Amino acid sequence: MRDELPDDPPPFAPFRVARSDRIYASSWCGLRRDWLVLPDGSEQEYHVVEIPDAVAVVPVTREGSVVLIGQFRHPNQRTHWEVPAGRIHAGEDPREAGIREVREETGYAPARLVPLPGFFVANGITAHYAHVFVGEDCTWVGEPELDPCERLVVRAFDPAEVARMIDAGRIADGFSAIALLYWLRTAAS
Repeated sequence: MRDELPDDPPPFAPFRVARSDRIYASSWCGLRRDWLVLPDGSEQEYHVVEIPDAVAVVPVTREGSVVLIGQFRHPNQRTHWEVPAGRIHAGEDPREAGIREVREETGYAPARLVPLPGFFVANGITAHYAHVFVGEDCTWVGEPELDPCERLVVRAFDPAEVARMIDAGRIADGFSAIALLYWLRTAAS
């Protein structure tokens, strides 16, 4: 049948971890060195970046516009168009985090969040997972509440503009590109 999904690949047994060394830890991230035991009995080091799970939300207004933020990013010294996104606080539900991030970064509030597929951000180096939602019927409720190191502008776009921006490579943030592509595929169906 054409609509059936292929099976996931067969699971492999995890490597046994001989030991782990904490290299770095902060409230933002951690770095751990695991020593994996290979099938021949030898050991190989494997570095793992530890980052709390995150949420990304595609905010859509009642009129059908997509609200994006133009956010300055220190690591690459550039400003990019992005969806509101951020880390989930300890004990916080992903939906609550999504509502909070949309409000803090855009000044809008969604009437409801609808889940989209999530994803592992960089599964070769971290278990960091992004929960993705579309925020439907967003309305303006007040000025954004930015962190001291956040610099951003808020702008509403027509969905066709967003699709053209993606096609042109203008959405360079991975969280945003994946979230917007998931949303565009569901919005088209």
